[in-house]
Amino acid sequence: MIRATADRHASNVLPIIQEVQKTGATTLREIADALNARGIATARGGRWYATSIKNVLDRVFERPSTG
Repeated sequence: MIRATADRHASNVLPIIQEVQKTGATTLREIADALNARGIATARGGRWYATSIKNVLDRVFERPSTG
């Protein structure tokens, strides 16, 4: 259930991350700063950091394990 909630939040925030990237943000830090400036909270209601952006991108683009 927690994983499903995290997956859903990551999927919901991905279009916003992509929109921010189109404005010229290229680093994880720039993306995090842009989300914070827009008042978009993390799944737990906190601030964005480079690591949290990386975690979202890893979750969204996670490859299924083989084996």
